[in-house]
Formats: sequence, structure tokens, C-alpha cells
Amino acid sequence: MQTRKPIDIPLVSADAQQGEQGGSSCDDKAITALMVLGVSMEPEFNDGEIIVIESGITPTEDAYVIAEVAPEDFIFRQLKRDAQGGWQLHALNPAYPDTAIPGLEIIRGVITQKRKAGSRKSAKFYGPQAGA
Repeated sequence: MQTRKPIDIPLVSADAQQGEQGGSSCDDKAITALMVLGVSMEPEFNDGEIIVIESGITPTEDAYVIAEVAPEDFIFRQLKRDAQGGWQLHALNPAYPDTAIPGLEIIRGVITQKRKAGSRKSAKFYGPQAGA
């Protein structure tokens, strides 16, 4: 049995890609795919699944989001309202606490789909396009 060699994919910030142009041609919308690590979002999202995140989408209550809770510290959670009308990041696994957030400005993207790694037929969509 042959083992696969890992592929190194460089991460480059959007600012570095813009170079001398001084602007982005993507209108602040980007699509990123990440692998779920850990069990904090089970049972909906399992360790090893691939999630697709779109920036530039306005997050709504109950959306699955990526938020920057501290500089360079990102978290994947469900966006919920708290009892006082503020916002919190909710882990689906009850073993993990909710995180209160100051506002929606820390949301960096909304999860629009997930797939099992290596499976083309396992896609599940989230958000307004899911019902289309």
C-alpha cells in the first residue's frame, strides 16, 4: 500500500496578493476551504470534514461562522443571540462553552457547505442557497 505524501500549501494574506494594485478585484468576497479539527461542532460537523467559508456574506442568527476572537485566533461556531440580545458563538457539542462576542465585526466568514474529505457526493449546503 502506497502512502500519500503531504502537500504544503502556502498561505498568503490578501494584502500580499494585492501588491501594487492597492485594491482587490474580489469585492471583499473570498471562498476558503478548511478541514474541521476536533469535536466542538459535533454532531453536525465531524473531525476531518471540509467546510467552505465565504467572506462578504452578512452573518445571520444560527449561521455557522468563522470568527476572529483575538488577533490571529479564529474559532468555528454557530452564531446565536444571548438572553440580553447580544451575540455569542455557540459550540454544538455541550462539552464546550459558549463565547460572548462584542458584535458581528469579528465574523470573518460564513460556512456555506461541508463535504466529507474525498467524497464528491457528500455535500451539504447552508444558508439561503441551501433551499434553492
